[in-house]
Amino acid sequence: MTPHGPYPSDLPDARWALIEPVLTSWRDQRRARALDIGGPPEHDLRQIMNAILYVHRTGIPWRYLPHDFAPWATVYGHFAKWQQGGVSSSSPARCGAWSAKPRAEGRGPEPSACVLDSQTIKTSANVHLADQGTDAGKRIIGRKRHLGCDTLGLLLTVLVTAANVSDTAASVTLMSRMAAAHPDITKAWVDAGYRTTAIEHGARLGIDVHPVQRPPGTRGFTIIPRRWTIERSIGWLMHHRRLARDYERHPHRSEAMIHLAMIDLMTRRLTGEATPNRRGT
Repeated sequence: MTPHGPYPSDLPDARWALIEPVLTSWRDQRRARALDIGGPPEHDLRQIMNAILYVHRTGIPWRYLPHDFAPWATVYGHFAKWQQGGVSSSSPARCGAWSAKPRAEGRGPEPSACVLDSQTIKTSANVHLADQGTDAGKRIIGRKRHLGCDTLGLLLTVLVTAANVSDTAASVTLMSRMAAAHPDITKAWVDAGYRTTAIEHGARLGIDVHPVQRPPGTRGFTIIPRRWTIERSIGWLMHHRRLARDYERHPHRSEAMIHLAMIDLMTRRLTGEATPNRRGT
């Protein structure tokens, strides 16, 4: 692999130090189980991660990776294995963000409340018809991202479904995942689209699901208390061109891409690195 100059998406030393332990541990465990035998690893994990972030930030197809990275099949293979092994959703960087940021604001390290919402997104031509649907309300054919975030806007869990799956139906699985991973959560704010089924399922899990209504008489864009937090989180995802449309063939790969975006955000927060955008902020 030919060395290259730094790309804007490359990990600086401080951010790599947050991610490196879990990736090294993953590789060591595979070699210990004789699933990755032979001599020293051919490809550096940091360069593999840099290649994945390059795809994530630029939105290019895997096959279009610059040749100074590892072969695209190797990079995608690592991405797929990390998703299958739960690496993309259990990075220490996420735990660090949950503990460091709340403590700075006088909160506990584990969230006790969350906000739920969804985003309907168009799909690319390589997504199978069985994995997409039509959101009649928004007139979009594609998939729907169901997100659960804490009150700081940090991702707790995500579920990707066809666009015709209602928020209420998806919230059953979403809240079950959240209750299993974050048992301290006792409150969830949602929009008015979440029906009785979601509220009753939340009650069975010990979560008080509270629909937040739009203030009567308002028109156009209005910041709604509690709900604006997750709307902002959805906006953060759009800094990654790979998420501007759903290009992933499988829904679980889409979920991994969303986790990767939040890992990128959290490591930037922990190291004080800005995320430049077109506004220069």
